[in-house]
Amino acid sequence: MTNLDFLPVSRDDMIDRGWWWYDFLIVSGDAYVDHPTFGSALIARLLEDAGYRVAFLAQPDWHSAADFEAMGRPKLGVLISAGNLDSMVAHYTAAKKHRSEDFYSPGKRMGLRPDRASIVYSNRAREAFPDTPIIIGGLEASLRRFAHYDYWDDKVRRSVLVDSGADLLIYGMGERATLEIAALLKKKTPVSAITGVKGTAYMTRSPELCPFEAIEVPDFDQCCDSKRFYAQAAKIQFEEHDPIRGRALFQGHGDRTLVVNPPQMPLDTKGLDKVAELPYTRWYHPMYEDMGGVPAIEEVRFSVTHNRGCFGGCNFCALAFHQGRMVTSRSIESVVREVEAMTKCEDFKGYVSDIGGPTANFRHPSCRKQLKDGMCKRSCLAPTPCPNLDPDHSDYLKLLRRVRAIPGVKKVFIRSGIRYDYMLQEENSEFFSDLVKYHVSGQLRVAPEHCVDGVLDYMGKPHVAVYEKFLDKYQRLNQRYEQKQFAVPYLMSSHPGCTLNDAVALAEYLNRHHRQPEQVQDFYPTPGTVSTCMYYTGIDPRTMKEVYVARSFGEKAMQRALLQWKRPEKRQAVIAALKAAGRTDLIGFGPECLIRPDYSPRKKAPAKKAEEVVPEKPKKTEYKAGWAKPKPKKNARPVKKGGKKK
Repeated sequence: MTNLDFLPVSRDDMIDRGWWWYDFLIVSGDAYVDHPTFGSALIARLLEDAGYRVAFLAQPDWHSAADFEAMGRPKLGVLISAGNLDSMVAHYTAAKKHRSEDFYSPGKRMGLRPDRASIVYSNRAREAFPDTPIIIGGLEASLRRFAHYDYWDDKVRRSVLVDSGADLLIYGMGERATLEIAALLKKKTPVSAITGVKGTAYMTRSPELCPFEAIEVPDFDQCCDSKRFYAQAAKIQFEEHDPIRGRALFQGHGDRTLVVNPPQMPLDTKGLDKVAELPYTRWYHPMYEDMGGVPAIEEVRFSVTHNRGCFGGCNFCALAFHQGRMVTSRSIESVVREVEAMTKCEDFKGYVSDIGGPTANFRHPSCRKQLKDGMCKRSCLAPTPCPNLDPDHSDYLKLLRRVRAIPGVKKVFIRSGIRYDYMLQEENSEFFSDLVKYHVSGQLRVAPEHCVDGVLDYMGKPHVAVYEKFLDKYQRLNQRYEQKQFAVPYLMSSHPGCTLNDAVALAEYLNRHHRQPEQVQDFYPTPGTVSTCMYYTGIDPRTMKEVYVARSFGEKAMQRALLQWKRPEKRQAVIAALKAAGRTDLIGFGPECLIRPDYSPRKKAPAKKAEEVVPEKPKKTEYKAGWAKPKPKKNARPVKKGGKKK
């Protein structure tokens, strides 16, 4: 592949195409990977397909405006994304420590994007092009569109629109909104007049001009002063995030008002097929070859995303507030064409690593009612499935069977999350049987997250009895089909509502079932989730009742250590946790105990005095067991004492 196969990334690239001007500059915090799972690349190819000239600026030097100015001023606007991850999540662990690697950067190099990239890039773009419309989008902007709690500053920050100074914000999956805005800018509509596009947000002093039905949420100052006001605002924001029944939301920020228009309808099957099959190279730009490439491509190169949206309702997940809860999917024919193209790659070995998405086994809306009335405010699955749920896997099963039959495909795996509670609702076991027989690569990763039902309720997950029912059926199917496959649970420590005693209960549960988790995820308070609201406020926004929160790093470390109690380096933390929880009965030698008692080190025997040391007699030559003593040489003449050989 050459530079001409990609969008232009420099003025020389533009000249090679005969361009002396262009319409849009796409700025991304990720390296330039021309693949549909990279949001910036998708939007860029979508605009190109609509007839616009698009240039791509990946990971620019943000210390000055020089990189932004290098390709000249775009004719219509600058579109900015921090990348596939929130930039703070990309840089810091849940313990607020710097990460050592960035898989979305060449050679995994850290430091190629700034903290709070949406804000920094927007300010630099404004410096470079003072009169050009600047529009921010992507995951970071989407989840920070309202006044939000920021874990790293440990305070409530204003909408990212205020700090960035951008003209517009596109939230969610932004294809429809981007094309509408591009068409209006092409018609020379002032960006300040673009207020009627769904899926967008803007700042104004005249919120009454909003063309949609609207309600007001507590303003920024109220959210800073009162955690109850913050929880009330979050509750309204989550409930109104619906493309059918959702209303516009107003939130005051000083003398201006943030207006967040209702969400866009998700793309239908035809639209998803189109964006998935735009002319991507499906590889990183050649400029990264000498830098070690971009590792993130390896995870998605031979995988297929077949759906969007998730009605699973996990409270710690931001998907519902970004992609939305309404599930849509690509056609079977589109997925088959993508896999057939994979089989023609020289390094394709016959293994499709995933046919999945946010939740692999969701392929249609959870019920028919939502297509008319929108999503219900309650969860579709937790704590118990809704009576209207439609747990039909027939279309997904048909898709998997079509892909398995493609010449050159040896195996098709499912590595995205499986909702086992949804799967168990189906009357027949046809999908479950096919999953066990054909689509597990030795280990099936599922997410019970915990074993205490009260904690699972705060997480928005099914109760542990459902997980145990799934495990029992999974084991029976493995025996039936003579498979040796395992279920590996994802577990989370320190989620709001989880006490130290709850963590002990989970450790006991794992010990009884002879499981030692390889990985444990600490709860990470990222923007835009119900669980993060609980973490900051100590209030469950769904009920407005108080909830326990483990905030100190000490307690978080103890909860995590309890789930990995057999690791030697966790020993002291486990003992401290058991003592703090009043569960020293678990320190001992019984089968129910998690850890052995501490003993003082043995005293060494005193050394003997020098005069008492008796020198050892020289030992005779010893030979190792099984070794024969050396035999005398044949015909050797005997030697007389004191004499010589004769």
